[in-house]
Amino acid sequence: MEKVTRIGGMGKHDTDDEPFPPQPDDTSSPNEMEGLTLYEGKKCLLINREIDNNGMGRYQWYIWGLCGFGYMLDLLWAQAFGLVLGPLEQELGFPPSQSGNISVAFSSGLTAGAFIWGVLVDIVGRQWAFNLTCLISATFGLALGGCNSYTAFLIVTAFVGFGIGGNIPIDTTICLEFIPQNRRFLLALLSIFQPIGVVICSAIAYGFIPNYSCNPNFSTADPAPSCFNVPAGTACCTKKSNMGWRYLMFTLGAITLGVFILRFVVFRFKESPKFLVYRGHDDKAVATLEAIAKVNKRQCGVSLADFEALTGEHNSTTSGTELLGSGAKQLHTSFKEKISIELSRYKLLFNNAQTSRLTVLVWLTYICDFWGFTLAGTYLPRILAQKNGAISLSLKFTYKTYLAIYTPGIIAVVLGTMVRTLLIILRHVMQGQLNIILRRSGCALKTSLFPARIQSVPQVGRKWTMVISSGLMGLSIFIFATVNTEASNIGLNVMEYFFQSMFNAVLYGWTPEVFPAPIRGTACGVASFWGRLFGIIAPLTAQSLLPASNNSAALTAGYTKVLCLAGGITLGCVLTVSLLPNKALGRQSM
Repeated sequence: MEKVTRIGGMGKHDTDDEPFPPQPDDTSSPNEMEGLTLYEGKKCLLINREIDNNGMGRYQWYIWGLCGFGYMLDLLWAQAFGLVLGPLEQELGFPPSQSGNISVAFSSGLTAGAFIWGVLVDIVGRQWAFNLTCLISATFGLALGGCNSYTAFLIVTAFVGFGIGGNIPIDTTICLEFIPQNRRFLLALLSIFQPIGVVICSAIAYGFIPNYSCNPNFSTADPAPSCFNVPAGTACCTKKSNMGWRYLMFTLGAITLGVFILRFVVFRFKESPKFLVYRGHDDKAVATLEAIAKVNKRQCGVSLADFEALTGEHNSTTSGTELLGSGAKQLHTSFKEKISIELSRYKLLFNNAQTSRLTVLVWLTYICDFWGFTLAGTYLPRILAQKNGAISLSLKFTYKTYLAIYTPGIIAVVLGTMVRTLLIILRHVMQGQLNIILRRSGCALKTSLFPARIQSVPQVGRKWTMVISSGLMGLSIFIFATVNTEASNIGLNVMEYFFQSMFNAVLYGWTPEVFPAPIRGTACGVASFWGRLFGIIAPLTAQSLLPASNNSAALTAGYTKVLCLAGGITLGCVLTVSLLPNKALGRQSM
């Protein structure tokens, strides 16, 4: 067995080939704990075994579904602000040059939420963060429908974003820690809920906005003016005649409240046993495992005595998990020491050249990705309505086409998930065929010379899936900027959202797998934070390209510049992902 040394609380191979240490899978030998000097690490192996023994039981499916609803809310709301931009602009009277402020407010909330909730999930635990994000989003989401000024709308939007911002880092962390190793493809499949959320939002908008908008509406060449911009008594776009966007906000707020009720009342989520172990609460971790087994109608295979036996072992009495306060020892540390401990978790992201490279490239990928799809989500619905209006297509037709545009995204997520599954099958076939060839030839060549290449097949497949999908996503945006026909408007938007969904499905499932449990929430949260931060900068940059008036020609020119900006930044993902290391994943995640 390779020698393993303790560095920053995690094992590191002397070869330095892996950003984080390879962790044995379920088929490993009984001596799989050999070399693990951290009793918390050994306890995580016991927890992994117990989770794997549960399989995809009822509890695991409940968790997966509830985490999926969190993913659904993420793009449900992001899509909503793009769909209401036109009627909101018409009623409240702000110019196109200020239209990006909605996305800025939402992204600001998302940024704060991604950072704060991403860190809190590793400090206060998964349970409270899991529930509070939905409650905050629901409360302020319902309030959005009652806003009567642009300023009020922006403030409330920021609070909605704060609640929504924690969903991705929290839900990926929770799902990764509760589903068995051989069902990890379900983590990437969580992203299927995002296009479902977009389709649901688009369907609701289709029912409300075309039927309850001012006449003439915002997609025409001469829309009714805002009542804020004309003298009293002049025919204008009133609140009463423009209730469609408000009905949409009320409905989405009610859906979000329903998700909170499911999480907090209908199904009582138990705290993550791995989090409890790292915090020194072994008894509570065992109680959680017993509760999971009870829901799954089986006997729990782990007891407190098993954990106590590990704690008592001579080579396990000293914990190397420094960033988590040495497990049970953390219970006796001072507040200042705990703060120092929590801050030290960030050091693990840069503890050597490999991890530093990985961390920086992940951050850059999230930055380019969020920049591109923030602009797409904010402006593509508005641009499509304006382009369709220019070729005499009705507002009702435009909102109907949103359903056709976003529905294929569901298929894209499934395909993005299947890429890895099929490549894993290919890896096993390659390994099996290699062994057969060597046995038949009587060759004495050691098979250990080949597995490194074969094991990297799934990782390489996901990497190039992201490269190709981000390239096609950017290309579709560029082409859309240059043409304007009914077929091209639908087809190119379908292409853009299809490959955006595929890219994010792979990215969101891949990111938490390369970081260990002690900092998994932090790592995902910080990556999301950088993405959200540049999601703020993107619309500020874009709105500076738009005119201060609603002149049709000036708008067309401005929107063309916005599309070129979005397409160019999206292509940055091609470069950053190409530079990611080809490393094998899919081992046990501590």
